[in-house]
Amino acid sequence: MTAANNGASTPEDDDPFGYLYEDGQAAGATPPGQGRGYGYPGPAAQPGVPRTSYNQVRTVGERQYGQQVPQQQAYGQQPPAYGQGQPTAQYAAPETYPGGAPTRPVPPQPGGHGGGRSGGPNTKVLLIAAIAVVAVVVIGITVALMNGGKDDTAGNQPGGNGGATAGQSVKPSEEPTAPDEPVELPKQDAATLQLGAPAALAKDVKGAEGSGGAYVTGFNAPGASVTWKANVAEKKSYRLYVRYAIPAQDANATLTVNGKANTNPLGLKNFINSSDPNLEKNWQTTWAPVNLKKGENEIKISCEAGNQCNALLDWLQVSDGAL
Repeated sequence: MTAANNGASTPEDDDPFGYLYEDGQAAGATPPGQGRGYGYPGPAAQPGVPRTSYNQVRTVGERQYGQQVPQQQAYGQQPPAYGQGQPTAQYAAPETYPGGAPTRPVPPQPGGHGGGRSGGPNTKVLLIAAIAVVAVVVIGITVALMNGGKDDTAGNQPGGNGGATAGQSVKPSEEPTAPDEPVELPKQDAATLQLGAPAALAKDVKGAEGSGGAYVTGFNAPGASVTWKANVAEKKSYRLYVRYAIPAQDANATLTVNGKANTNPLGLKNFINSSDPNLEKNWQTTWAPVNLKKGENEIKISCEAGNQCNALLDWLQVSDGAL
């Protein structure tokens, strides 16, 4: 089958069910098997003459608004040359044709800047803003690095704060202060103190810690005493420690601080519970609370009436707490 010969079929065969419709019956369509087959009646097919298509196919761009559409040419015929008898395709908006809708200008949108664009972002302004932000960040980093270098240099110079650690807080106008060193509290050998008769020095009993093994003896009679000038840096309560030896029997003495005698006597007891009267084996230590003023304080240990003073004295020491 070619373009010039479409066979013996007829156009009415295009709709084999035309007889079912009211308009098809009015046009003489018959069901199959009644004479000429089925479909719409039409002219008989002629050999060599192609049938006319029912579809009016048009070339792209051929349709024009407001104009008559030309009839589709028959199959097998050459189309006319371009520009001869065939309308030229036209591409335009409907309003450009006669009778079309009138056009109206579009008002410019506010904020447009060049390039034919309206209402869009100002790329030049955005670019300038981005550059400004980057410049601020770079300047901030540079300043921070410069300040960090200056701080390190200052910390290595005399009088700088280079010694401060992460856990310390040092103000720029202050220099870190060293922690207070413990104040050395006074200690004195009893043999170097001011003695009141009948107290005297001796070295016969071993075990004394005083210079050269000297200690105070003769303390077992009323009126015997030792006086000590002790200096402290702070006014507060301290402990007065005394090292002594007894013949395995409790003893006591009177303690006077800055001219005021303590109500309770200084206990020189047998804390080691010794039963040996040998003094060399009975060296031990006792303490009593004393309130001292800042600076020099006079401490006196004496054997007064009512005291049991049979003891040897080795040294005296002021302390903040237990030794």
